[in-house]
Amino acid sequence: MGKGASYLLTVLLAAAVVDGGRAQQPSVPTDPGITGTVTPIGAGEPRASGLSRGSLDPAVSADAVRRMTADFQDCLARLWPLAARRGIARAHYARWTQALVPDLRILELMDNQPEFTRPVWDYLDLLVNDARIEKGRALLERHRTTFDAVERAYGVDRHVLAAIWGVETDYGALTGERPVLRSTATLACIGRRQSYFRSEFLAALEILEHGDVPPERLVGSWAGAFGPTQFMPTSFKRYAVDFDHDGRRDVVDSIPDAMASTANNLRRDGWISGQSWGYEVVVPASFDFMLADGRRRLSIAEWQRLGIMRAGGGTFPRSDDRAFLLVPAGVQGPGFLMLHNFRVIMKYNPAEAYALAIGHLADRLRGEGPLVQPWPRYERALSRAERLELQQRLAQRGYDIGVVDGDLGARTRAALREFQAQIGRVPDGFATAGLLERLRGP
Repeated sequence: MGKGASYLLTVLLAAAVVDGGRAQQPSVPTDPGITGTVTPIGAGEPRASGLSRGSLDPAVSADAVRRMTADFQDCLARLWPLAARRGIARAHYARWTQALVPDLRILELMDNQPEFTRPVWDYLDLLVNDARIEKGRALLERHRTTFDAVERAYGVDRHVLAAIWGVETDYGALTGERPVLRSTATLACIGRRQSYFRSEFLAALEILEHGDVPPERLVGSWAGAFGPTQFMPTSFKRYAVDFDHDGRRDVVDSIPDAMASTANNLRRDGWISGQSWGYEVVVPASFDFMLADGRRRLSIAEWQRLGIMRAGGGTFPRSDDRAFLLVPAGVQGPGFLMLHNFRVIMKYNPAEAYALAIGHLADRLRGEGPLVQPWPRYERALSRAERLELQQRLAQRGYDIGVVDGDLGARTRAALREFQAQIGRVPDGFATAGLLERLRGP
């Protein structure tokens, strides 16, 4: 399910990116040597959940893409024995795959997931706003009976479920239009995540074989996520439930099935009933930011003794809850103490910005106010090329950043903190243009 950006967010970003008064449209690959169908894209391009990284390793050349594209039908033929082992009828497999052609546009989409590329404040602005809060509260009231039953059955906060619904697809308004089978087949045969997507392709076939979702309704994101809360096919297999007892696990057109299946997913991933996702906190400038590490979990009481206070002057409900400190904009922005349920949301989608958006929207739907502290909106977001350069320069200096992929995750931030401490700056791990410029020096 949501393992990358929400489908909704790309639609919003397509309308938000403006240059000289004109909306910027994503480029479409034009290499005349690449065969197969390249789906055009417009301002409302689907951009949805699925992955945390791009489809192609930088070393994968256009020639390699051409070879994989030319081999597409042979690749599907090689996958038939695996489908047969899952109980797919040969006639069904032939009917569902014989006319498939690869959708090469999705290879480009995978490299531009906004929760890894946009400043966190832009991400929250787009996904947590008055319109989405109002709409979510209305739907919570309209489906009160369903949410009551789901909460009793699974112990998952209804506001979090509604927030996932809102962030992923604007409460089902934007669920995607790409055939899931075509998307997963493309990625099962082309790109560097073929092993992962073979499982998704085969699981999509099983959904069709079992009749849970009809072929014409099994449409969604470029990565194959579908339905109001964007289930990936393998996640559907693991977590989908028939909550309305009509004989089908329909996470596309049944709100009870979609909400209960999402709740089942979170519960089985370890959701703690009655616990929040986290709290906005004030971090003093004199704080030792080397402690802002996701691997360092302390009790709320221990964080308070270190000078951390709840933003707005509030109190913490339970001082023995354990949390880690997240400072997505470093000393210049708000801090957050993240509880266990924040990590559960990240299992749904492994991006901190996404989990923060879900938690914050859930709080707003519950009636709480906006974040108290300002973001450093004066800081320019690094481009993908700059993020890659920053990682490369850290690696060249001997810091462990993991894979050079442009994703400034926990390991890159830890390396940045070490570098900042070495040069006498506040080690908050926040990647800025100024810090990149300093890395370019001796």
